[in-house]
Amino acid sequence: MAAPLSDGDRRKQISVRGIAGLGDVAEVRKSFNRHLHFTLVKDRNVATPRDYYFALAHTVRDHLVGRWIRTQQHYYERDPKRIYYLSLEFYMGRTLQNTMVNLGLQNACDEAIYQLGLDLEELEEIEEDAGLGNGGLGRLAACFLDSMATLGLAAYGYGIRYEFGIFNQKIVDGWQVEEADDWLRYGNPWEKARPEYMLPVHFYGRVEHTPEGVKWIDTQVVLAMPYDTPVPGYKNNTVNTMRLWSAKAPNDFNLQEFNMGDYIEAVLDRNLAENISRVLYPNDNFFEGKELRLKQEYFVVAATLQDIIRRFKSSKFGCRDPVRTCFETFPDKVAIQLNDTHPALSIPELMRILVDMEKVDWDKAWEITKRTCAYTNHTVLPEALERWPVSMFEKLLPRHLEIIYALNQTHLDRVAALYPGDIDRLRRMSVIEEGDCKRINMAHLCVIGSHAVNGVARIHSDIVKNSVFKDFYELEPEKFQNKTNGITPRRWLLLCNPGLADIIAEKIGEGFITDLSQLKKLLEFIDNETFIRDVAKVKQENKLKFAAFLEEQYKVKINPMSMFDVQVKRIHEYKRQLLNCLHAITLYNRIRCNPSKSFVPRTIMIGGKAAPGYHMAKMIIKLITSIGEVINNDPYVGDKLKVIFLENYRVSLAEKVIPAADLSQQISTAGTEASGTGNMKFMVNGALTIGTMDGANVEMAEEAGEENLFIFGMRVEDVEALDQKGYNAREYYESLPELRQAIDQISSGFFSPQDPGCFKDVVNMLMYHDRFKVFADYEAYIKCQGQVDQLFTDPREWTRKVIRNIACSGKFSSDRTITEYAREIWGVEPSATAIPPPNLPRN
Repeated sequence: MAAPLSDGDRRKQISVRGIAGLGDVAEVRKSFNRHLHFTLVKDRNVATPRDYYFALAHTVRDHLVGRWIRTQQHYYERDPKRIYYLSLEFYMGRTLQNTMVNLGLQNACDEAIYQLGLDLEELEEIEEDAGLGNGGLGRLAACFLDSMATLGLAAYGYGIRYEFGIFNQKIVDGWQVEEADDWLRYGNPWEKARPEYMLPVHFYGRVEHTPEGVKWIDTQVVLAMPYDTPVPGYKNNTVNTMRLWSAKAPNDFNLQEFNMGDYIEAVLDRNLAENISRVLYPNDNFFEGKELRLKQEYFVVAATLQDIIRRFKSSKFGCRDPVRTCFETFPDKVAIQLNDTHPALSIPELMRILVDMEKVDWDKAWEITKRTCAYTNHTVLPEALERWPVSMFEKLLPRHLEIIYALNQTHLDRVAALYPGDIDRLRRMSVIEEGDCKRINMAHLCVIGSHAVNGVARIHSDIVKNSVFKDFYELEPEKFQNKTNGITPRRWLLLCNPGLADIIAEKIGEGFITDLSQLKKLLEFIDNETFIRDVAKVKQENKLKFAAFLEEQYKVKINPMSMFDVQVKRIHEYKRQLLNCLHAITLYNRIRCNPSKSFVPRTIMIGGKAAPGYHMAKMIIKLITSIGEVINNDPYVGDKLKVIFLENYRVSLAEKVIPAADLSQQISTAGTEASGTGNMKFMVNGALTIGTMDGANVEMAEEAGEENLFIFGMRVEDVEALDQKGYNAREYYESLPELRQAIDQISSGFFSPQDPGCFKDVVNMLMYHDRFKVFADYEAYIKCQGQVDQLFTDPREWTRKVIRNIACSGKFSSDRTITEYAREIWGVEPSATAIPPPNLPRN
């Protein structure tokens, strides 16, 4: 942790954190003391650090509430088009510091807490991460919420309030062990339960076709209890809402059937209903067709759509304006964005509500549904695509199955009319996949039920059009768009790297915080010696701070003058952490071979969680820790090379490691990583990228110039050509001596002397069935790493490249991404006008 600042330094540390007025500081102190007083119950006189954290959280929350109420009032009166972002994951991380930053309260709080003899940073460390996501998809949703509020959009995030988020990762004897993430154990000061908006969700039952219409009857009911979390925009007094649903059993649950039976048993069975929101499924880019997961998907959709329709009907003019009981205008007032296929049931559910309950004509309902919904595709990996068994639907959601069949029939009739006799095309384009087990292809459902389909980086959107949904693109090319992902500069620059934000603001002002393209102005300072020195100094301070953190938390001592070479992301074969391992082993062998030669010292840090059921990913973690065990304890190596596995990688750890990184590894096989967003965080925080031409790396290279990144390896065309020819790993093994040596060491037990056969599965995969062609890129990767080493020995040149990268990272703000969604998909215009603060009159 950082050394405490002197009073003089505290006064100087103003800049982007906002000037703390004396009145603000006094007010924060007073409010803090009041909350602390009410936090301490009668039988406890001594406050714990956690009491101090809660007192501060409540103090900061007080500043949100007035703005929150006013924002919602503002929407009610102006009745803008509402944006509903539906996601099974919101990877929010911590809230306290983000709220202080966005409300411009950080300096006042820092000063007040300091005057009370406490350390703000220590209190911030007490907060649990809200880990309601797995990785990129869930974190993207969180960045989008921040941007939508900052851009003044009337937006709502809807998801599930999982009682247990992504597991905590422990490393025991080099293996990953999972621990439940009981993040709500001490309560959550940022959420507000709203029992008055509780809604019923139906499952099972049967369908009856009557002269009055279709009825879904004899269902089991689960209640959805909403919990609201405020989402503040940056200094614009807008506070939007993230509403997360929690499952509750109705009070008569199972008691009807049990009338004379076992009352105790019936009450205990309430758990079965409430299990729906118990735990986040810990898979990233992998489909696990479990009934409980399908229940989660329908649960969030059914509760959310009822809420959307209630709000549509009851907005300000709802009672007097007959338009609002007619659904013609629904798509003009409501946009629903589906974050991947997980909320795809929104499409049949909206149809069910419109047709069965609101008695809208079928064709009209279909028109409304398509104009309302839009779908974001997040992956091209076949194992990640959701394909639910028809039999499961038949049992759980019988009416939705009927609706999907009917929609599919209309869709196929249209295709057949346009392509007479093309039976294979009908098979490829059907929502229903025939076979031993009939399945519903949720991506196809999303494409036919949406007016816009987007990928998340240009190369990914091209693959979506030319390969994954080629037939659909030929049918309706106007539907397909690209929206390159972005990250919020508030959390990922201002909050996590205040030193860098300060020196940037000194040079170009603070406008970049809400318009990241202004970073381009830094190009003027690329040869400015003072600025070069300042950027290098901030990076060194961040490295020292992170080194101290590692020593304190994990008892690992690292050389802060070494290159911090970082790969942090979920562990997956396509992300190729194994390629990184092979480089580490190659470096190690070169040092052993020539210990007196001068080497560029490196600390290789790899972090990320493996899905609990993903055997190969768990073996990869064991391999990384085993390589570290050997290298870090070899006296010949000393300070030249260290391999560290960063345990329990999560949002709050990312905020520490990313500002300290020198080198960012983005080395997926070309054509597999849809976008990546970690790559953008490293770029804006002054790390250089070594990467393949995949995902958003392509656009990063375009923005900064390919010569300012370390680009290597096969392009998408090369991968396709190699597939055509047939990938033979043994050819590379035979022809590359350093590769062969590394593989032989892994294979022989050099890194696992206690269990020589430990890594046979890994070696077997690499040699005989590696879909991601690690060996094919090995030679180019090692060579490219040599160029990294060479540049690192010239700190001035390295830092000039860093400045160019930062200056060219402006495109990768989620503000830009959301502005594009708003204009090109949702049909709304972002607003730069702030809402008046609560202490001023509204007009």
